[in-house]
Amino acid sequence: MTDDLPAGRAAGGGEPADGPPPPGPAPDAPAPDALAPAVGRGGRRRDQAIALGWLVAIWLLLWGDLTWGNLFAGLVVGAAVLLFFPLPPVTFGGRLRPGPLLVLAVTFAGELVSASLHVAAVALRPGYRPRGAIIAVPLRVRTDLNLALTAEVISLVPGTLILEVDRDHGVLYVHVLDVRGPEDLTGSRERILAVERRIVRAVGSPAEVRQLELEPVDRRNHP
Repeated sequence: MTDDLPAGRAAGGGEPADGPPPPGPAPDAPAPDALAPAVGRGGRRRDQAIALGWLVAIWLLLWGDLTWGNLFAGLVVGAAVLLFFPLPPVTFGGRLRPGPLLVLAVTFAGELVSASLHVAAVALRPGYRPRGAIIAVPLRVRTDLNLALTAEVISLVPGTLILEVDRDHGVLYVHVLDVRGPEDLTGSRERILAVERRIVRAVGSPAEVRQLELEPVDRRNHP
């Protein structure tokens, strides 16, 4: 059982999580829809194949066992999700970069092990009551694909949980475990932005990679 920090302070600007939503994109930042290229029939099929691949990967991660049976079941479940629950088209205008993809995979595996050990230590510590907090993290690349990928990777790491996604403002609301002070809020926020950076560098377009140089909204407004 966790106790939230007083006033539910959000990371970065120290604003309450239930306060006014963060402001919209900066005037010089391109809107998310402006980054999405037009989708033809071939592009749509490619996007569906990529979505199926991610669904299968998530299915295997949830089961935690790579077998032919789990792989086949993941393909069936992924195809059923795409067929019976179609989502609005999310275009993929990025590039797959093997080097950053490897960095993303290795770093994720390391964080998965580290976070699992930390949560286990917290659970086994006698008489210790960890405190939790909800933080708002504005992303720099606000496309639907980046929001979804970043939220999925964060949710798979023990100790962090996505509570809400503000699509209009590109903000993730994340519950973090074992918060002892403001420095832990800042550290959690920086780790989430680092996840976004690795994802964009691995699969983002050149324009999205350049957006990583922009400071998050709340950091610009609250130095």
